[in-house]
Amino acid sequence: MTDTPPLHAKTSPHSAGNRAARVLWGVTQATLFRLSPRPAHAWRNRLLRMFGAHLHPTARVYPRARVWGPWNLTMGPHATIADDVDVYCVDQIAIGERSVISQYTYLCGATHDHTLRTRPLVPKPITIGSGVWVAADVFVGPGVTIGDDTVVGARSSVFGDLPAMSICTGTPARPVRERTFRDEPDDGPPPEAAP
Repeated sequence: MTDTPPLHAKTSPHSAGNRAARVLWGVTQATLFRLSPRPAHAWRNRLLRMFGAHLHPTARVYPRARVWGPWNLTMGPHATIADDVDVYCVDQIAIGERSVISQYTYLCGATHDHTLRTRPLVPKPITIGSGVWVAADVFVGPGVTIGDDTVVGARSSVFGDLPAMSICTGTPARPVRERTFRDEPDDGPPPEAAP
C-alpha cells in the first residue's frame, strides 16, 4: 500500500471571496441575466460590469451564454458572445473588436496538472484577436491565442496558437488557407435629393 494523498485532500485554489462572488454571480446569471430579453445587451453588460467585467458599450453577450467569472472577461467594440457559449474564465479571457464567438463554443481558461495525484487547477488565459470568427461548437483550450481576422471552422478543437488571417479547421485546428477579403458590394450612388 502506497502513502498517496486522497484526491480530495487538496483544498480549493479559490479564495473564500472568489467563491462568494461566484455564488452571487451564479444567482444573478440564472435570473436577471438569463431571463432578460435577447435585445437587452446594455442590461446584461451592466450586470457583467457590476461583477468586474471590462466590456466596451457595444459588446454583446446573449442571455443563454454562461460566464464563470465576469471579473476575468474583457470584450472590445462590437465583440459578440452568442447563446450557449461557455466562457470558463478562471484566468483572463480577452475577445477583440468585432470578434464573434458562435453557439456551443467552449472557451476553457484552465486545465489540471495531471502529473500530480491531486490534479490541481492550472488557470491559463485565452486571447482572441480582432475580427475573429469562432464558428459553432468549437473548443478553445487554455493558454491559446488566436490571431486577428482568423476564422476557426465549426466543431474544431484549438489546443495551440493560431496565426492571423487564416482559415483554420480540424482537431487539432490548423491553418488550411489564408483568409482574404473581397471588396464590400457597392450599392450604387445615393438617391437624388428631392427638389
